[in-house]
Amino acid sequence: MGVIAAGRPPRVLHFVTGGFSGGATQVALQLVEAARSGAAIEPLLVLRRKRRGDPARIEELRRNGVPLRVVPGWTHWASILALVRVCREFQPDVLVAHGFSEHLWGRYAALLAHVPRIVHVEHNTRERYTRWRLAQARWLARRTHRIVGCSEGVREALLAMGMPPGRTIAIPNGIRLEPFADAEAHPLPARTPGIVMVSRFSKQKDHATLLRAVALLRERGLRPPVVLAGGGKALHRRPLEKLALSLGLAGQVDFAGVIRNVPEVLVSHRIAVLSTHYEGMPLALLEGMAAGCAAIGSAVPGVREVIEDGVDGLLVPESDPVALADALERVLRDDAFAARLGKQARRTALARYGRERMNQRYEALFIDLAADARSEGA
Repeated sequence: MGVIAAGRPPRVLHFVTGGFSGGATQVALQLVEAARSGAAIEPLLVLRRKRRGDPARIEELRRNGVPLRVVPGWTHWASILALVRVCREFQPDVLVAHGFSEHLWGRYAALLAHVPRIVHVEHNTRERYTRWRLAQARWLARRTHRIVGCSEGVREALLAMGMPPGRTIAIPNGIRLEPFADAEAHPLPARTPGIVMVSRFSKQKDHATLLRAVALLRERGLRPPVVLAGGGKALHRRPLEKLALSLGLAGQVDFAGVIRNVPEVLVSHRIAVLSTHYEGMPLALLEGMAAGCAAIGSAVPGVREVIEDGVDGLLVPESDPVALADALERVLRDDAFAARLGKQARRTALARYGRERMNQRYEALFIDLAADARSEGA
């Protein structure tokens, strides 16, 4: 592939899973949408087909004009070879491979297609790296121009894995703030005194600790409604449904599944919880903060970076239902305290985690990399 053609903006291809349940796909889509709204970059979103993916969501993106291609996902080589063909057709100046394990297959394709610049974006502090996949990631890192952690905690995890310090940076995730514009019209004490956790059902997330904490609250005379919103495999959801039943929470907990009105649900509830074992930069928690909820999260890397304990939220030890119940009880019983947390959480989200700030940093990175490639080929 050649250098950037004169008279056109840099072309940036984002490769990511087509599962839609995780933050990697949401960030890639946000960056494509941001590029579409400007003129500095010509984007393309390439999704790796997932067996449990949502074809309706893909068609919706196409109807909305998102530049989109889908490559097969039934084997790694099928994904790589199909992506090579897309690269030869689109001629990207920068290929951005998001998330595990897509960042491996995306970078192999970029190398085979001779894409001038390659970026790897890591979206979690912990992933399912075997020795062999870690060896591949280190080999690819020597051929990758930037490695981006979606938080400082992820950057530190990447460095601990042996990624090159000079090319490993952090760009914190951002969210769309517009859907939460009327959050202040919903004073926290007037909201439903309930709990919302927006998170897919997976090994990473810790819904079980939240359910046990809610059961403890019943013993203290508190029965807040709980909304568990998110997709994920039935393999992980069904045991939680059984746990809720065994704890006597069947009528109290709503396993809502994937919902499309998350901002509306958040601004009508008092508490946003993220009970989890590890994170990168949790978009769902940022949205809860933007909604002005009292935010409570597990004190793990990624979450600790977002919440200042006692200032704009509460941190509780991982997998500790008693500590989580204590935090929930505090914000349920003390309206003034909960309102202070919610107000400051919203200020933090507006000041630090808007999508525009994230977009600007990525756009500057892509333009700089493309310019380097152009000067190299001059």
